[in-house]
Amino acid sequence: MRIGDMARMSLSNLWKRKVRTLLTVTGVVVGTCAIVVMISLGLGMQKTMQESLAQMGDLTLISIYNYQSNPDIEPLDDDMLDQIRKMEHVSVVTPSYSPENWGFCTIKSGKYQYDSTIIGVDMSALEALGYTVQEGELPKPNEQGNYDGIVLFSSESVMNFYNPKKRNTMGSYIMMGGDSTDQPEPPVNVLEDKIELVINKTEESNKKVPEYKVTCPGILVTDWSKNPSPYGVFMDVNYVRKLENEYKKLNGIKDDKNKKFAYQEVIVKVDDMKYVAEVEEAIQAMGYTQTNSMESIRKPLEEQSRQQQMIFGGLGAISLFVAALGITNTMIMSIYERTREIGVMKVLGCVVGNIRTMFLMEAGTIGFIGGVIGLGISYLISFLINSFGGGASGSIYDIGGMGIGGVSIIPWWLALGALVFATMVGLVSGFSPANRAVKISALTAIRQE
Repeated sequence: MRIGDMARMSLSNLWKRKVRTLLTVTGVVVGTCAIVVMISLGLGMQKTMQESLAQMGDLTLISIYNYQSNPDIEPLDDDMLDQIRKMEHVSVVTPSYSPENWGFCTIKSGKYQYDSTIIGVDMSALEALGYTVQEGELPKPNEQGNYDGIVLFSSESVMNFYNPKKRNTMGSYIMMGGDSTDQPEPPVNVLEDKIELVINKTEESNKKVPEYKVTCPGILVTDWSKNPSPYGVFMDVNYVRKLENEYKKLNGIKDDKNKKFAYQEVIVKVDDMKYVAEVEEAIQAMGYTQTNSMESIRKPLEEQSRQQQMIFGGLGAISLFVAALGITNTMIMSIYERTREIGVMKVLGCVVGNIRTMFLMEAGTIGFIGGVIGLGISYLISFLINSFGGGASGSIYDIGGMGIGGVSIIPWWLALGALVFATMVGLVSGFSPANRAVKISALTAIRQE
């Protein structure tokens, strides 16, 4: 018997018993809906949790603190940073370097000057770390292939320019433009005005003060969730250290030869959130035990979310298990009613395996149809939940097919898995009745009224 003939016979037999088939399919529909909707709610809770954590900071970042460096381990210097960069799953590494000699330089523009916080970072890592500009662009290497002479102000730090000759009695900086009710304009347009950097000297020094022309290609968006936060001026860490050495030469400051240079804070970005714990453990194994990441918060919350998904999925699976019993009952009843038909098929020389296949087709078709209808209803329920239950939008789809809706999320893998699972439930439920059908004696079946 050809496969097409068996398929037609299976559909014909199901259609002859429409009411029974409809009731059995309804059980599969309810079970499929229960599983898909329950798991989608769990996924929505997990996504909401991750979004909440992301607002607190990048989930793929690891901060290494080295304020109390251990003399028994290698110093956290540039060589060590190169070793960390070569670690598997590490995307970028940047120090967050606060110069030891605070106030070693002043940035000037006309009558205004800036002498607040300066942070040394790896300028080439800013884009990968998610920094954005509200004006201009992120810095690019100069003709020499480095970032010397390049500074980055943030929307916060541009307001720290002041006129040293016009301070009030409280010592606060005079902000130019706007009144008390308006947002004041920064006194210096760092993108267009001429800017120079001056190395500061003590009163005892009589050497000529070095001056450097600097440019600012863009103004960073002030995002306090970033680490380091762009509240000051960013310079390339190598350029900051060069300027700091100039400051020491100008003021006759000598380094302690017994003290090895080491960064006090380093930021490591991992290429995927799921590898953060692995990379953090590898860094701690190198001796840098003072690390911090969102993993310590995310992991227990994710475990809790996974347990909730298992509970939700289990409740749905109970409904589908009841549907499986219904399919088994339907197929057993069908065999009793068609015993004589089975006997005739055997007498006519039908292969035993074809009889089994035909009954499995019927059971699988019930599961498949129930899965399709249940999946469609699940999408409708998810749409209604997201529309009226607090979802950010009424849509359960996104460009990547991941189904973003806030409260209920149905990704493509859940939809496909539910359809396959419903079909498999039908096949498994029909396996025992199908075997019973092929074991019926042909003569006994023909004699049965």
